[in-house]
Amino acid sequence: MNAPLMQAESAAAVAAEASQTPEAAALVAIEPEPAWRAAAQRAAQIAAQHADSVDSEARFPVEAFDVLRRERLLSAMVPARFGGAGLSLADVAAICEILAQGCASTGMIYAMHQIQVACIEEHGSESAWHRDLLAQLAEKQWLLASATSEETIGGNLRTSACAVEIDGDMFRIEKLAPTISYGAQADVILVTARRTAESSASDQVMIVTLRDETQLDKRGGWDSMGMRGTCSEGFRLVATGIAGQILPTPFAIIADQTMLPVSHTLWAAVWTGIAADAVNRAKAFFRAQTRGKPGFVPPSGVRLAQAVGLLQMMQARLSVALDAARAAHQAKLGACQADAPLSAMLGFASDMNTLKTSISTTALQVVQEVLLICGMAGYKNGTEYSVGRHLRDLHSAPLMINNDRIAMNTASLLLAQRPAAPGRA
Repeated sequence: MNAPLMQAESAAAVAAEASQTPEAAALVAIEPEPAWRAAAQRAAQIAAQHADSVDSEARFPVEAFDVLRRERLLSAMVPARFGGAGLSLADVAAICEILAQGCASTGMIYAMHQIQVACIEEHGSESAWHRDLLAQLAEKQWLLASATSEETIGGNLRTSACAVEIDGDMFRIEKLAPTISYGAQADVILVTARRTAESSASDQVMIVTLRDETQLDKRGGWDSMGMRGTCSEGFRLVATGIAGQILPTPFAIIADQTMLPVSHTLWAAVWTGIAADAVNRAKAFFRAQTRGKPGFVPPSGVRLAQAVGLLQMMQARLSVALDAARAAHQAKLGACQADAPLSAMLGFASDMNTLKTSISTTALQVVQEVLLICGMAGYKNGTEYSVGRHLRDLHSAPLMINNDRIAMNTASLLLAQRPAAPGRA
């Protein structure tokens, strides 16, 4: 036996022997917390302190985003070669969930920002202009928003009425958008439009517009039931720039491959975070009821068990979706998208759709259970058990790309899928 191999075996034997002690076993079992998770928790603490005022004043959560910028979390999904952290979708989903436990609007804005980052990274990194934008985002911690809705079109992001005007190497776009979430605070806005004035409504491109080259004329306020801190006001948007700012990939592909899967995943993480915070409040209320009463279990214990079970189902469903997204991404890296089996593509799309519809409705169920557990203490604002804000925020969940529209799309996908062969999943 050669010396290096003997040394390796000897070292392994020493390590194995050391691991038999309780102290060593504990050291082996405990892994250091990722720096990004600790940073997200610090931001969530600040977000929680200001969540009520953000909600009551319908204002942008500036305090939380000051921390997110300072912690360099706005570039979490930007690849390391451009100066970002290069975190995975699962890591970013965890950040969204953590932030949403402190403030739903903060978590949702962060999720929407990262959706735009993913679109640029996935479909623009072959373009020098978009590579430079990612580097600028990482350096300056820019905030990205999107303008996909449009007057006369509504929330159907797959059609546009406005069209890009190209003049030589320059572009101009004018869009009447009923909502641009945190548009007034964004440094960059991704805008959808028809490719040309002659193009069909579904032949769309996505343009990356810079705030310095974009005019926003406010056309409507944002006095909403919930998610009030997203400041999703209406604007007339007029932007100019160089034609190279238009993403080279057709928007139909961007939407199918990146925007919708990432949106459904990160939104689901936000809604799970809101529900988790509500459950934590229910647990605290339950403990307060039973304090000093050994063996006493109030009737609300049954509802608490149901709420915890529903939350665990949400978390498990999200985990499965993240595994599926990871597998789909690896498959895409290993082969051309056109080579992927149609059944697999349809299955992934329907899975992402049902993730969105199931989590958005279950989260509401969880908070409704919590409200019944906490009773008037949860119904009233300003108590440590209040969940009115959680409930109002979550009522937006089935409306963000309406669940009925998604269910119709899912039904079409299921019709197109062939049944699995016997013995196969």
